[in-house]
Amino acid sequence: MPSTKFTMRSLAMLTILVPFLASTSEAIADSTTASETQPVTIRFAAKVGDLPFSCGSNYRLGQPATNQTLSDFRFYISDVALIDETGKTVPVTLEQDGKWQHQTVALLDFENKTGACTNGTVEMRDRIVGTVPKGNYTGLKFSLGIPFDLNHEDATLASSPLNLTGLWWNWRLGYKFARIDLQNSDMVQSTNKHQQQETSSGFPIHLGSTGCQAGSTIEKPTSCSNANRASVILTEFDPAKNVVVADLERLVSSSNLNQNQPKTAPGCMSEPNDEDCTSIMTNLGLPFMNRPVTTQTFFLVE
Repeated sequence: MPSTKFTMRSLAMLTILVPFLASTSEAIADSTTASETQPVTIRFAAKVGDLPFSCGSNYRLGQPATNQTLSDFRFYISDVALIDETGKTVPVTLEQDGKWQHQTVALLDFENKTGACTNGTVEMRDRIVGTVPKGNYTGLKFSLGIPFDLNHEDATLASSPLNLTGLWWNWRLGYKFARIDLQNSDMVQSTNKHQQQETSSGFPIHLGSTGCQAGSTIEKPTSCSNANRASVILTEFDPAKNVVVADLERLVSSSNLNQNQPKTAPGCMSEPNDEDCTSIMTNLGLPFMNRPVTTQTFFLVE
């Protein structure tokens, strides 16, 4: 009988101690994880040469240079990682904030729906927030675009920031990895004055996957022949000091923004046969029209 009482008393104590020990272990684990990681914020800026981007402002762009008004400047990046002093790539764990970052994808948004940016949103975002293992980092790596497994979802049902229909084509093509819209302000004024338009007044740059094979336009593809996800590596980057600049002047440095190849979409919509995309894809570091891949020039460190 005494042994029975002891056993029942022991069981009662275990019932109390087990949850306590479990919560203590979780707290210790969380504390250990926190001590082994460090927060990181990677800041971005949208520029046009030396000038900051702003909705509705006019800029001299392209070749030959003409006055262009910008009405959108947004892009998705994914698979963000820092590079340590030994050259090792260390993934950044993105903060899952329910708005700007989802899984490994983040949205950078530099328009604020003012001026010419009528297709945008009021909210803006110029940074990525997450954690990395503690260490010293000297470089940055990321992809401009969305991974295949997330790219072909229904934007009306997707989690934010993948729920923006203005950055989505359809299930087959998926998302617009980047949306940068330009409009020739001189041509618009001329069109309004003479009630006619001799050449294209708009040059949208919409980057996304092409050649995606699926049974129908409402089915997810199994592959895309042109992924068009640009890999970006930036050296001498210190998250505490530096900013990643997306420079539109560099992106369109060799583009004639006032002409459009016949029988193609306006501007550059990533169509593999559109010569208006040639220099843009080259400046993004992407293969295009049998041209070899070169180092991207769109992103730089300041």
